[in-house]
Amino acid sequence: MDLIVLNIEMIAVLCLLAFTIFLFVSEIVRVDLAALLVMVLLGALSYIPALNGLADVNHLFDGFASNAVISIIAVMIIGAGLDKTGLMNTVAARILKFGGTTEKRIIPVVSGTVGFISSFLQNVGAAALFLPVVSRISARTEIPMSRLLMPMGFCAILGGTMTMVGSSPLILLNDLIITSNAKLPTDLKMETFSLFSVTPIGLALVITGILYFVLLGRWVLPGSGGRSAGSAGQSVKDYLKRIYGLKADIVEVVVPEGSILMGETLGDLMDAHHIYVIGTYHNAKRWVGPTLDTKITPPCRLAILGRKKVIQEMCEDYGLEVKPQLDVFAEEFVPTKAGVAEVVIPPNSSVIGKTAREMQFRKIYGMALLAIYRSEETYSHVETDDHQPSRIGVMELHAGDTLVVQTQWESLTRLKSDKDFVIVTSDYPQEELRPQKVGWAVLFFSIALALILFSPLRLSLCLLVGAVGMIVSRVISIDEAYKSVGWNTVFLLAGLIPLGHAVQSTGTAEWIAQGVLAILDGWPIWALQVGIAILATVFTLIMSNVGATVLLVPLAVSIAVASGGDPAIFAMTVAISTSNSFLIPTHQVNALIMGPAGYRVADFVKTGGIMTILFLIVSMVMMNLIF
Repeated sequence: MDLIVLNIEMIAVLCLLAFTIFLFVSEIVRVDLAALLVMVLLGALSYIPALNGLADVNHLFDGFASNAVISIIAVMIIGAGLDKTGLMNTVAARILKFGGTTEKRIIPVVSGTVGFISSFLQNVGAAALFLPVVSRISARTEIPMSRLLMPMGFCAILGGTMTMVGSSPLILLNDLIITSNAKLPTDLKMETFSLFSVTPIGLALVITGILYFVLLGRWVLPGSGGRSAGSAGQSVKDYLKRIYGLKADIVEVVVPEGSILMGETLGDLMDAHHIYVIGTYHNAKRWVGPTLDTKITPPCRLAILGRKKVIQEMCEDYGLEVKPQLDVFAEEFVPTKAGVAEVVIPPNSSVIGKTAREMQFRKIYGMALLAIYRSEETYSHVETDDHQPSRIGVMELHAGDTLVVQTQWESLTRLKSDKDFVIVTSDYPQEELRPQKVGWAVLFFSIALALILFSPLRLSLCLLVGAVGMIVSRVISIDEAYKSVGWNTVFLLAGLIPLGHAVQSTGTAEWIAQGVLAILDGWPIWALQVGIAILATVFTLIMSNVGATVLLVPLAVSIAVASGGDPAIFAMTVAISTSNSFLIPTHQVNALIMGPAGYRVADFVKTGGIMTILFLIVSMVMMNLIF
């Protein structure tokens, strides 16, 4: 290879790469915003005369119409359509029927099923679909969720390597190969991979993951320190006592005319006495989940959740009457109409960093926030034997937080379509699904799959046939389809694609490869491949797997060409290895399951450390055996 000299365009690209990594690691801004910012900077710099070869501004936004981006959108819509038919409920019932009630029997069934589903759906989508399924299984078998969610989550990640549509890096890979081919000589141009090219690798990884947890789960999985699943819809009192140790009751209180509470807000009353006002009754009208700024206007009645002794003492101080049982609120808080539920804050949710009061949580979502479960700690207004009362209304929400809410089931049902939350609670009365549309959903999913396998059509078009078919047949409405798309992922991918092109077109990838080969001179090709796999693993721990794939594939191709290796296999190594995200909860799936299972970072380090090593060994062996 001719000696490549560093020039000003390469320096600019390297600076943009460093800036991108800094934004991803520091999380100063959201990763999708970071990608858009880098894309804008790339385009702006290209207008500088000395940098006009940095990027083709006429094609700067081509990433939004790329095969990979359209494919990801279609996959998300198809997944939402399948979920809308209630197929996931059927799957849960089947697992309970045939999987037995022991941990060693349930883990292979659940994890294998999720692994298979995630081979066709985005792995985080498969995990989100199965979160309520695992919750239901845990509640009925009394196996702690901490023993089930990590195997499920890890196998969802592993299952994404079974097909070329199972994960964003693999969807993106063929596009990156086509881009790289433009810079390669004819004899080195790479063939794109078919849908099932990676299936043997992914299958071996899923089997490895299942065997790992079945054989070693006793020692590597967290014990029952996390919460037992009790997330099925039930009365507030029973649930809070059993799961969180909160001794709370719902009490109806009469505020007489002329009370000194006149003009006080519900928020002030709650903060002063560490209680929750979850209902008001005034002028023959009831409000469930009233806003915190609601003023008390006697005569009225309040539905209060808290420790009965505290409520009684408060009522004595203010001259209020405590009803012996619920009266005007009796119908509103029966378990069939309302109760306690759990929702999880997923990664990249727009509510991360906001407080419940800032969001107007009660007003917007119709729910009363009772507790926040975070890293084995429970924060609540209500004092417990282990915790002092906390002002949870002004606590900033974090990814992976489990919010314990008191809600009417109608409000919880409406929240299902909100991408900012994942509902864990499953057994509650909710709107009818569309089981009558199962046939249509399966039909169009099958058509999309058949087109991928047996037609020359592009992957994106094949998947869009399935997605549009589900919309036209009313399996899912067009509005529901829009809401099902993770637009943050779309903008992240589309924003990074131009940077990947710049790395390749400016010769930056070849220059980096030249430096790497100079350091690794004399190393066998297999050792270089292992080095690429380790590098991809490290990158995906500190930034998104999409970002790591876009940045490293051009580098891997350049190293392969310079060393005499197969560039397609080196590119595949990157796309597979960026799924090796088990050590810390940075992967979206890991962040999703952390809260509901009560996992700590140490749990991922312990369990994920071994899984990371197994992943590298199995993937490297399988790739060299197959290709």
